[in-house]
Amino acid sequence: MPELPEVETIRTGLAPLVTGRRIAQLEIHDPRWCAPVAPSAVSDAVEGRSIERLSRRGKWLVFELADEIALICHLRMTGTLLYDADPAERHQRMRMLLDDGHELRFCDPRRFGTGEVVVGAQAIERFFSARLGIEPLGGDLDGAALSERALGRRTPVKAFLLDQRRIAGIGNIYADEALFRASIHPLRPAGALTPAECDALSGAIQDALRAGLRAGGATIDDFRRPDGVYGTFQNEFLVHRREGEPCPNCGTQIVKFTAAGRGTYVCEQCQPQPRAVSRRRAGRRDARSGRL
Repeated sequence: MPELPEVETIRTGLAPLVTGRRIAQLEIHDPRWCAPVAPSAVSDAVEGRSIERLSRRGKWLVFELADEIALICHLRMTGTLLYDADPAERHQRMRMLLDDGHELRFCDPRRFGTGEVVVGAQAIERFFSARLGIEPLGGDLDGAALSERALGRRTPVKAFLLDQRRIAGIGNIYADEALFRASIHPLRPAGALTPAECDALSGAIQDALRAGLRAGGATIDDFRRPDGVYGTFQNEFLVHRREGEPCPNCGTQIVKFTAAGRGTYVCEQCQPQPRAVSRRRAGRRDARSGRL
């Protein structure tokens, strides 16, 4: 799934191309993209309106239109937005024609991505406040903020990081990379982290996300930038998807197991496993955690 760096890479690539442009036509080829709202209703709401700003909240892209109307898109597992792509590009679910003749195409092989219209500034704010916690690169995340959100939580820290209601935009890749940088095992109970560990983890989250941004995101399956170019952060992974390879710090073999319902990669020399929490018990607890 595209995470904060991938979505932000798309936003920064598209923003100068679409800001100030008017949506001449919105064609929705797959009704599931905007269900349960009818495609014609979504098109009617946005066509003819100018794009005042393209922003991002967590993993959502937000086309901020005139008259406090927002077209909010989530890429989910395999979605991407391509600018002036080949008309024969596969898996097209939405096409946006701009008034300058350029086009955006929402391509999504697994068809999990979504688009929806929200009207009014207060409704837009309610939409995100009900779904998202703090932005990790917005200046609000530090050790104290992390500690406050983790207080009393027994859920494994990996599941805690994936819960978008706590910290927005972190997914499987950047959770693994941040926990490795902070020397914290993914099965440590989030509420058991010390203040020093919260400081280390908050910094590690930001370091991993910024590394992903510098590399233009990570392409494992389908992610592409708006111009169709693949991201390169996958070439810089420290532990993620490196099962069986030596740890870059100590040389211990990196292992993989399931945590928070996701394939999880760890060096158990640099990230000591907690004695009191087995992987099986943690997996049952993960199932009760909320992740978006």
